[in-house]
Amino acid sequence: MESKEIVLTREEAAEIESKLEYLKSVRRAEISEQIKQARAFGDISENAEYDEAKNEQAKIEGEIADAENLLRLARIIDNDTIDTAVVSVGTLVKVLDVGYNEEITYLITGMMLGSENDVKTNARKITSESPVAKALMGKKVGKTVTVQTPGGTLKLKILEISRV
Repeated sequence: MESKEIVLTREEAAEIESKLEYLKSVRRAEISEQIKQARAFGDISENAEYDEAKNEQAKIEGEIADAENLLRLARIIDNDTIDTAVVSVGTLVKVLDVGYNEEITYLITGMMLGSENDVKTNARKITSESPVAKALMGKKVGKTVTVQTPGGTLKLKILEISRV
């Protein structure tokens, strides 16, 4: 993982910490038990269960390292201090898709965690690294941006910026 600073809301950081705790306390123990059971089958050189458990163990350890690194690099922002004068991580941004004359609300996140939609706000979650978020970041209400996306060009007018 790169050493670039990552901006996370407190909620996002708490979600990562929760996942990290689960991986360390629950998944490690489960994998350890699977390895123990697979060893009981005998010769591990041709033991598919053992190989699978060891592969899963490596995957889990990689996820733990990634989560720890992410938290180490993260700059945590408090929702109460998010400036709604401009689009930034942690803001809800209501835009008008000029081409389709459709209003869309985006929740700008530091990382994509969970589903692609935020249930509380009925907003589409997008990471600050996405083309749409990059185009919107730092812009004010009333500004229109043009975004090149894999699906084509979008013209978005910022209607409203708020906190979650």
